[in-house]
Amino acid sequence: MSFTWSAEDDLVVKYSRALAADAVQKVGNGHPGTAMSLAPVAYLLFQKHMRHDPKDPKWIGRDRFVLSCGHSSLTLYTQLFLSGYGLEMKDLESFRTWNSLTPGHPEFGHTAGVEMTTGPLGAGISTAVGMAMAARFEKGLLDPNSTLFDHNVYVICSDGDLQEGVSSEASSLAGTQELGNLIVIYDDNRISIEGDTHVAFTENVSARYAAYGWHVEEVAAGKDGSVDIQALDAAIERAKKESTKPSLIRLHTVIAWPAPKARGTAKSHGSALGDEEVAATKVELGLNPDEKFAMPAELLAHARKVADRGAKAHAEWDAELSKWKAANAEKGALLDRLLSGKLPALNVPEFPLDKELATRAASGKVINALAEQLPELWGGSSDLAESNNTTIENGGSFLPATSAMKNANPYGRIIHFGIREHAMGSILNGITLSGLTRAFGGTFLMFADYMRGAVRLAALMDIPTTFVWTHDSIGVGEDGPTHQPIEHFAALRAIPNFHVIRPADANETAACWLEMLKRNKPAGILLSRQNLPVMPTNSAGVAKGAYAVKPVSNPKVSIIATGSEVSVAMKAAEILEASGVTTQVVSAPCLEWFAEQDASYRESLLPKSALKVSIEAGVAQGWREYVGDNGVIISLDHFGASASAGKLFEEFGFTGEKVATKIKAAL
Repeated sequence: MSFTWSAEDDLVVKYSRALAADAVQKVGNGHPGTAMSLAPVAYLLFQKHMRHDPKDPKWIGRDRFVLSCGHSSLTLYTQLFLSGYGLEMKDLESFRTWNSLTPGHPEFGHTAGVEMTTGPLGAGISTAVGMAMAARFEKGLLDPNSTLFDHNVYVICSDGDLQEGVSSEASSLAGTQELGNLIVIYDDNRISIEGDTHVAFTENVSARYAAYGWHVEEVAAGKDGSVDIQALDAAIERAKKESTKPSLIRLHTVIAWPAPKARGTAKSHGSALGDEEVAATKVELGLNPDEKFAMPAELLAHARKVADRGAKAHAEWDAELSKWKAANAEKGALLDRLLSGKLPALNVPEFPLDKELATRAASGKVINALAEQLPELWGGSSDLAESNNTTIENGGSFLPATSAMKNANPYGRIIHFGIREHAMGSILNGITLSGLTRAFGGTFLMFADYMRGAVRLAALMDIPTTFVWTHDSIGVGEDGPTHQPIEHFAALRAIPNFHVIRPADANETAACWLEMLKRNKPAGILLSRQNLPVMPTNSAGVAKGAYAVKPVSNPKVSIIATGSEVSVAMKAAEILEASGVTTQVVSAPCLEWFAEQDASYRESLLPKSALKVSIEAGVAQGWREYVGDNGVIISLDHFGASASAGKLFEEFGFTGEKVATKIKAAL
């Protein structure tokens, strides 16, 4: 395509730069500099390159845009305003204020056109890798021979994004995956809060990304310091034609251009420019310095013609979709189901009682049973698939067609994340945000710490990313305290809107998987390395988060436990019952689900008249709420040790005998 850039386009950009300065100046805080310098970049993408329909922000045929440098939120908000996504001038005027549609950082689900919540640097570009991977998988799922489901993922990122380790993890994998539909524009302005980025960041970024297997473009700043928009346009066109490599466009910019005093300074990164400098900037732009929040009606109308172009592209796509559905009835029905978010009736394995099976092994069998019924289910592990039991049998490895690896399949269902836990979490979020498929990723629970940022973002965005964490306790055994999670149950439960699921046995594991899929919420399932006895399971009780696995009337003691400690509670109950102490045992696979139940149900499991006891091989934090001031908390408030699982449970007091002794002492 030949480059087109009109006088009207130039004026819209000038007013956009001024809007960024005005919005920050009015509220008194924010990040004006980057939004000012990136105004032409974002405008070029939204007006000239991206396929999108502002009237239907969820159109599956759209290109995706991720503003990884979320602090520069005005970069995105201004384009949503100009494109007609529902933002108006009043929304820019209420920037960073209570209940506005323009919060300090973009928030998914809050503002139409925002593809993900960004702010934690590195999260955007790494999540975008997941979006690009999802696009390829969705194409294979629906029709690998059609271009109907092809789309690009565009990212604007900053120096800070590329300093964060998660971006390196994800970018490395993106190169391996040959994600030609991923185009990243790196805003290289050499400015951070502490000044010139060269105080800490001097590597050759272009060479690094070339080494990752990316297509790299360099675009110098214009002679006056502004963006060379024609050169950038040409670089984007070359990136769009590169089908076998992700693209990094290294764009050299001057922050806060063209502010006379603030341009190129660290102050312009995170502070309002001041009335005098804002006025001077408008003079530099040839605008009226006395006008605030200005955008002439004729210029706004010019910019919003993009909505007409988007609607036309959408209508043409819909026509092609109709033809495709007529020729592909079965796949068309699958697409309709995926778009509806509905699940078919699902069956999961039933495991025989009086056997022993690690819940990680049970989970692996459940995953494979579900995979046969849900073609949209795919996932893998951070190089621990055999331990996590996350492999979909005969699913093929999700790798480009050029890969020499065994079982490589560009549309395979097994994702090899490599030892990149944080990137795995972000990529899973990106796949989930793409909207059509369900993905999961596994590692040891201990390493949930490495991916906490991604877990928190999943919860914040309220998206149903599924994390599989195995080796969930001192039951790891001989690997010792570095691999034995102690504080992790409490730490994960501290994340709002996140469901922490720790099943007691194989059948609870199956029921928990069904409930996770049904609820469609951000969740992590915590699974044992060691074998656990299979017990009778109440699926309805599992769905309530807790139920009496050993119910009694008017218990003197009620024990609530999770995971592997439920079987310990059952043994303790036998000993107590033998000595005449009526004891109820409650399995609590998910305390978040349990908290949703009414007071009478919670009281039936943990009656006021009973001595309440909690058992969990982790820190005590959080359990006092359930057992009360006079209750007993059997916990592990120190690090583990290297020994067999059985020895550790015995030494640290997690046996039926030792638990029963503690309870008797409390009666």
